[in-house]
Amino acid sequence: MNVGVVMWPILPWPEMGEQWKRAEELGFHTGWLYDHLAWRGHTPWDDAYTSLAAAAAVTSTMRLGTMVTSPNFRHPVPTAQAVKTIDRISGGRLTLGIGAGGTAHTSDGDVLGEEWPPRRRADRFAEWTGLLDALLTGTDVSHEGEYWTARGVTVSPGLVQRPRPPFLIAGEGPRGMRLAARLGQGWIANPRSPDAPMLPLLRSQLARFTEICGEEGRDPASVTRLLLTGFTPDPWPASVAAFEDLYGACAEAGITDIALHWPRPDSAWDADTAVFEAIAARCRELP
Repeated sequence: MNVGVVMWPILPWPEMGEQWKRAEELGFHTGWLYDHLAWRGHTPWDDAYTSLAAAAAVTSTMRLGTMVTSPNFRHPVPTAQAVKTIDRISGGRLTLGIGAGGTAHTSDGDVLGEEWPPRRRADRFAEWTGLLDALLTGTDVSHEGEYWTARGVTVSPGLVQRPRPPFLIAGEGPRGMRLAARLGQGWIANPRSPDAPMLPLLRSQLARFTEICGEEGRDPASVTRLLLTGFTPDPWPASVAAFEDLYGACAEAGITDIALHWPRPDSAWDADTAVFEAIAARCRELP
């Protein structure tokens, strides 16, 4: 499996740049950033796309990505332009994690002054994803939809990755999974079981996603299946042995990629730095 790391865009530059360099030195396949204005109320919280552009300039091998970009405050047109620019700066190392977005204010759920019920939120995200795909694969794109409008937009020329950077689509329900099967190069799993181990819920979600891929005529083996860790009691960063056990179980279940969190002191994602680096070293040896 590929192992990535979620970074925290809260340090001043160039300290943040040194952390990105260290993540690449440790061998992480991908570095991710939560795309929020202020995640769970934390400020300062730097912009994901600006930060990824800066990270692209100080790294050379690791892929970079959002976890996840949503329509909560991103319009598809400037988003597509930012995606194209980072793809060019990074030499084709950008992966776009996308999702419908959270509903809470601390997840930017109402910062545009509107609240969408679940069905309309899903409809809005599906239209947003389709338009973003069109903008990154076509020219002179126009769209008059229920939620989004674009008129004669061309942003795709110059993209390094063709036909566009890959989409990894987050979605725990059938509509999100179906969108991932149709338009995504990957699906993001984020089982939330704060009081119980993740594996039973994860296996259930993977089985459902495999079923939906079949219904959509998509080979599930062709789709990246990324697990975002850190939201269950499973002891990923406790020790190398604990990590190996969870890694093996997830690989057996069908996960292809995982994302750990960079240790963040005084938070739920704190971890012993020496253990974390030992886990990174072990990742380079695991199949």
